[in-house]
Amino acid sequence: MTKHNMYDLVIVGMGAAGLAAAASCHDASGGRARIAVIERAPSDQRGGATRWTNAALRLNDDGEFDPDWKHLVSQQSNGLADATYCEIMEANVMEALDYVKGFGVEIEKLPLFALGFHESGGGTHAMWQPVGGGASIVHHVGDAVDAHKHTDVFYETEAVSLHLEDGLVAGVNVRGADGRIRPLLGKAVLLACGGFEGNPEMLTQYLGERAVDLVPIAPGILNNTGDGIRMAMNIGAGTSGQFDMIHAEGVDPRSRKADAVVWSYLFGIVVNAQGERFFDEGASTLDRTFERLGWEIWRNQNQKAFLIGDRKYMANPYSAALNVTDIAPVVADTIEQLANQLGIDAEGLGRTVAAFNAAVPGTRIDPSRPDGAATTGINPPKSNWAESVSEGPFYGFPLTGAVTFTFGGLKTDSDGRVLTPTGRAIPGLYAAGEITGLFYHEYACATSVLRSITFGRRVGLRIGAELPVPVTQ
Repeated sequence: MTKHNMYDLVIVGMGAAGLAAAASCHDASGGRARIAVIERAPSDQRGGATRWTNAALRLNDDGEFDPDWKHLVSQQSNGLADATYCEIMEANVMEALDYVKGFGVEIEKLPLFALGFHESGGGTHAMWQPVGGGASIVHHVGDAVDAHKHTDVFYETEAVSLHLEDGLVAGVNVRGADGRIRPLLGKAVLLACGGFEGNPEMLTQYLGERAVDLVPIAPGILNNTGDGIRMAMNIGAGTSGQFDMIHAEGVDPRSRKADAVVWSYLFGIVVNAQGERFFDEGASTLDRTFERLGWEIWRNQNQKAFLIGDRKYMANPYSAALNVTDIAPVVADTIEQLANQLGIDAEGLGRTVAAFNAAVPGTRIDPSRPDGAATTGINPPKSNWAESVSEGPFYGFPLTGAVTFTFGGLKTDSDGRVLTPTGRAIPGLYAAGEITGLFYHEYACATSVLRSITFGRRVGLRIGAELPVPVTQ
């Protein structure tokens, strides 16, 4: 299996973090670095979660990183998040994004998200993403890495454990397609293989009951089985981030499409199987509510919820723009008929809609911004975009909670070195991407891919630059 006797860098995972590390290590070394990349999937499915995500990028209207992000992370985490990590991210993220763009990855702003994918500096901003989503990063950077002369990519290969010699990390023990375990020796190892969202045992261990009911947001995350976290913890690595919390989203369970999210709940009402509202659909901008909804559907609503709207909801152009599912909504002439088709308690839904309609202000909503059009006298309230559900035909989407990534992971320093619980760096061991723990309570969204490429590149640059310069005659 091994093509080189010793690699300068062994990378576990071929998502955004691993690819950024492999490419930057190669470039920083002038192409001399000997690199091994371990990828569990076959070559046509490489890329882990990155391959399937839309790869939302937290940029302002000018295409610059949101300057309020690090403050938001601190606020959401109640000060638990690593402030130094966030400062390093802020200082290096645009350079890392420009580096990835240099491989041919284009990014675009989606103007119909002007209702505020996130707020910064008193204003709201549109959503940015690579043209073609995260698959564009996997394709462009992955092809370059595959072509590097001194880089070996081992597809359909699993990392089993860290290889130690004299108490030091000296590579990775891997299992190939033949089932045999062999060492890939390396002077440094980068773990970039995601969290444990594809491991029901670990999900149950940390999240508790009903963890097995979570559905994956996309097929690629099933390869994220917590192996990197387990391997590092087995040699005394410390942890960071909230292990009993996940980034969840509400998706259409009828769809087989990856990332089949339904974000237009902002303009309708969301009910459970009893027809009762349980969530303030207009509490804030999209980025501050969609994770809460996905979590609530899974944790407290038995994985069943429904978005209900009427003719006005469907005529709103933002409704279609905010839905990624490829399945059309269920349509009915009356609320009762809609309830029966969706499997909702019809009497319960009828009472909820009547109470909601009586509580709306009666003014037209402004879907382009949080408009303050709020209900009165009902609980939960709807704080923005409260508009009656009264004009047929009526529309409904079933929703279920999907796991996107886990919050808990490895503890690292600002250079990506894996630390012990006491803060001591483990020589030769690095981690980057979602395997590293950062978030608590809530995810400051549209930064997963950005932090992956930033810290993956940071590790790659460090190792590539430290290689000795060959002596010339």
